Amino acid sequence: MRTIQYTNQVSLVFPSRSANEAFARTAAAAFAAQLDPTLDELGDVKTAVSEAVTNAIVHAYPDTLGKVEVKLRLYPGNQLELIVRDWGVGIPDIEKARTPLFTTGNEERSGMGFTIMESFMDSVKIRSTPGKGTTVTMRKRFALRAGGKG
Repeated sequence: MRTIQYTNQVSLVFPSRSANEAFARTAAAAFAAQLDPTLDELGDVKTAVSEAVTNAIVHAYPDTLGKVEVKLRLYPGNQLELIVRDWGVGIPDIEKARTPLFTTGNEERSGMGFTIMESFMDSVKIRSTPGKGTTVTMRKRFALRAGGKG
């Protein structure tokens, strides 16, 4: 089986400070702009990245500062892959964590992060090992525009 190679990639690594969520969201949108997205498509990317990074900041490192990595990759066919990784506490039960309204955060948390990611992306995969961290991989295919690349 041949692995499809990405055509472009960027990686960001930053401390799990809430101020960095806006940076990650904006950087992801700027990278996705290569695909000539609509404003709605850009909004989808920003929302999904925001949810994934916020999860890493709030849940992976509840009592400490840690590291968050965001990888953005472009694939042939106008496909964007977003990978958000942390090395935090991990998720003991991924299916439970994907349940709407479930949260390990405080009462201000809605528990809708994974549900929101799934509604804005074509696919969402979650891998996690308790005590070692979590990786969320999301993909979205963008419509080809007239005269656009892809």
